[in-house]
Amino acid sequence: MTKSLALIAAVVLGWMAYGRLNAPLTYPPGVLIAAEPSQTPLLPNDKPFSHGRFHLQPLARFDLEARVLHRKTYRYDRQAGLAPVDLAVGWGPMSDQAILDQLEISQSGRFFWYVWQRQPPIPREQIVSHATNLHLVPANPEIARRCRSLRSGELIHLQGLLVEATGPDIDTWRSSLSRTDDGNGACELVWVEEVEDLSR
Repeated sequence: MTKSLALIAAVVLGWMAYGRLNAPLTYPPGVLIAAEPSQTPLLPNDKPFSHGRFHLQPLARFDLEARVLHRKTYRYDRQAGLAPVDLAVGWGPMSDQAILDQLEISQSGRFFWYVWQRQPPIPREQIVSHATNLHLVPANPEIARRCRSLRSGELIHLQGLLVEATGPDIDTWRSSLSRTDDGNGACELVWVEEVEDLSR
């Protein structure tokens, strides 16, 4: 009986510690990331390449600073072998705590969702143009580990390529090349070469 209670206590304490370490980061009101994402032409060495069972066609260079709004790890859908992590990110007004406190943000089915109570805190067009869902294709195991550990509220710098992927189970999966589109096909498929924590 004593051993059982000790085990239960250890599990509860471990769960509480995990929750505390992974709780969303919050900040005083104000825009935290003012810069817009940067999309630039490919470099001469940005050639098509293989990644495991998949073939990737670079479309553009991609660089952004953003606030993590939500992270979702996928293990069992047909795209998980290529992009195991999705990040909902925001910049400009969508990095402002005062705005985000009035939105409920979630992810499912490879989309990111936001809802408000009575009226949006900013026009919906500004939400669309200052937030996006990124499908992350990590370039190596260390970047994969880092992507899986990101917390809501972290400020990050991410750099890599927007790509079109082909391969088993996914047919053709193409990144959006616009930050102002919405709905199906509006997410960015990103080959992640670098991810850096700016929160510190």
